[in-house]
Amino acid sequence: MRAALLLVVGLVGLVQTLAPRPVVRAWTRVVYRDAGDAEPREWAYVAARAEGAVLTLVSLVGLFRLATAESDPEPDTALDDGATGTDGRTGE
Repeated sequence: MRAALLLVVGLVGLVQTLAPRPVVRAWTRVVYRDAGDAEPREWAYVAARAEGAVLTLVSLVGLFRLATAESDPEPDTALDDGATGTDGRTGE
């Protein structure tokens, strides 16, 4: 499930990076009642492209971590080295 979500986010980010104008146009129609009067400034396209690049990068890093994660993680062994607890017993 997590991999599918990361994949969708990555694809949305890729589309937003490669074609920011249609994405900004679509969001302008969603946000404003009369989208014909709204003119986004030029920096809005740069910001959309940067946001798409960040989404794509975060998605790729997340997918990489999922792919390289161990399937059976080791239990936390911080107290298994013979350290005593507060009641004087050993961790054995």
